[in-house]
Amino acid sequence: MKAIAVFSIKGGVGKSATAVNLAHAAATAGGRRTLLWDLDSQGAATYLLKLAPRSGRKARSAMAGETDLADLVLASEYPNLDVLPADRSLRRLEGDLAQSDKLKLLKKHLKALAQDYDRVIIDCPPGLSELADRLFRAVDLIVLPIIPSPLSERAAEQLRAELQKTHAGRPPVLPLWSMADRRKKLHRETMERHPAWPVIPYSAAIEAMAVHQKPVADLQSGGVPARAFAGLWAAVEMALIRG
Repeated sequence: MKAIAVFSIKGGVGKSATAVNLAHAAATAGGRRTLLWDLDSQGAATYLLKLAPRSGRKARSAMAGETDLADLVLASEYPNLDVLPADRSLRRLEGDLAQSDKLKLLKKHLKALAQDYDRVIIDCPPGLSELADRLFRAVDLIVLPIIPSPLSERAAEQLRAELQKTHAGRPPVLPLWSMADRRKKLHRETMERHPAWPVIPYSAAIEAMAVHQKPVADLQSGGVPARAFAGLWAAVEMALIRG
């Protein structure tokens, strides 16, 4: 089993849409037994797949080992794709982790999930935090959405510096241009600095995910955004092979 963190220091970069579409591609086009783990207390990834956490079952308690994490898992309407939903209790998870000496707790949870899944894709809350630090220790790859702008590029450099300083440069990072609009001169000029990075275009179809609560490939199969996410998934698989 391989674990992929979809992460960004900044919010508003298309992180949850990326996580949902990657998970859908892994499960459908890739045929992988896939779990989308929503660790962002806003629960956007959960919502985008038309799901909600079960009443009375708190993700924070399961993360602490007080209840079984597997009891929270929900089946999506797509074959091979399950969801570990977020709820508001995750807002207090940072404080729990700061007081905990269980550095390997997330890795332990992922190991327990390995018998049921080939890929676990984690929608992470934004920001460098205690939770982010634990995630970096546990996952095999970071997928990093970057809007083609100086501030987003700066945030990406901050992440690379943090990984080099505290984690010996691991895990590997797969950056991608997110919400890219080639009509904008700034976007075009910024993307030219890294032409090999995968590109997810700015698209009304991706925005419509929030209206219809479906992955973009289900909304517009064969369209440019769906092909872009399929290409991103292929890049993720290659990055996992390279390690």
